[in-house]
Amino acid sequence: MTADLSAVERALRAAAPYALLDATRAVLTRRYGVRTVELLLADYSLTVLQRVTDLPHTARPLAVHTGASGRAFGSQQPCTEPAPGPGGGHGGDGDGGGTVVVHLPVTVRGDRLGVLSLGVDSAELTPQRQEEFREIAEILGHHILVAERDTDLYLQARRKDRLTLAAEMQWQLLPARACTREEYAIGAQLEPAYAIHGDNFDWSATEDRLTLTITNGMGEGIDASLLTNLAINALRNARRAGVDIADQAALADQAVWGQYRGEAHVSVLLLEFHLDTGLVEIVDAGSPQLLRLRDGAVRHIPFEAQLPLGLADDTPYEAQRIRVERGDRLIFVSDGVHAVASKAGEAYGATALARAILATRLLPAAEVPRGILTELAAHRDDAPQDDALVVCLDWAGRHPAPAGALPV
Repeated sequence: MTADLSAVERALRAAAPYALLDATRAVLTRRYGVRTVELLLADYSLTVLQRVTDLPHTARPLAVHTGASGRAFGSQQPCTEPAPGPGGGHGGDGDGGGTVVVHLPVTVRGDRLGVLSLGVDSAELTPQRQEEFREIAEILGHHILVAERDTDLYLQARRKDRLTLAAEMQWQLLPARACTREEYAIGAQLEPAYAIHGDNFDWSATEDRLTLTITNGMGEGIDASLLTNLAINALRNARRAGVDIADQAALADQAVWGQYRGEAHVSVLLLEFHLDTGLVEIVDAGSPQLLRLRDGAVRHIPFEAQLPLGLADDTPYEAQRIRVERGDRLIFVSDGVHAVASKAGEAYGATALARAILATRLLPAAEVPRGILTELAAHRDDAPQDDALVVCLDWAGRHPAPAGALPV
């Protein structure tokens, strides 16, 4: 790490949680001669980038897929444009000099938080300097995630509308909206983002395993959110106790039954991926579904259905096994996606979902859920009647599957 990067790291460590942007601006101005510094964070619906200010709701948001900042966010690559002049036009001195704005993705382990925009002298923006700026944006992202334990500023800046209380509870449960490792990449999205009820997702990884949970709690509003909170935390508690996924489901089932006595239940698709072989152990306890894109073809992957969590007392669960291959794309959806009907009565999961998966096949995993949900909105033609959850997992694995592997 260079002396300048070390200075940025020290400044951010010393800054108050709510003052990370001020600390970044100060050190970039002093050590790099940066003229302007702005931080934009993606909102919950992934439709706009919101400027981080003392009063975030007074700042004009920018569309997430337009302009240079949107291109940096979508491509996850730095994007440069001429700086606006005093009258709103582009700056410059007419001889190729002047100020440019470089937009840098703020991303932590694949989770796309937003964009850091820096106004700099074009003559100073060398490839080495741009790479240092990219690293600074990543360092800032890590500090934002830590700072969120102690300030609401960055959470407020992600909101273009007020969250319902149920949605507040659901978003606080989430691990992230994306994650990237050498073996896999995950992207996920919930809709309606500002009024979600009972749908949720969770994941956790160790050196050799990835556990993924797709959850759909029955009911609406606070009741659905409380139910899902109980189920997610019961599953986490069992997972952290080191038991296998069948026992994780059984223990969570007991927790939900003990609280609701069968009057409420949670649908869950629980999966554990073995990173070195591609073996997947699965407990299907309800309505979430899995579709696989392989070699240009989309196939629904059925499992032996077992009872949702909390529906009956002391339900036993068994794990099924499949194997995924390098290059597979797995799409997980709740019933608010696959069961939604068009005005003509066609269920989205019948054929339109496969078309949407194919239409988004060139997008990275982090962008696929938003793309599928956009296609869903066009299919539905009206306001959503249920939560909609899409999770995309791109599988790379560590080694080719061994001979005699279980088929998917």
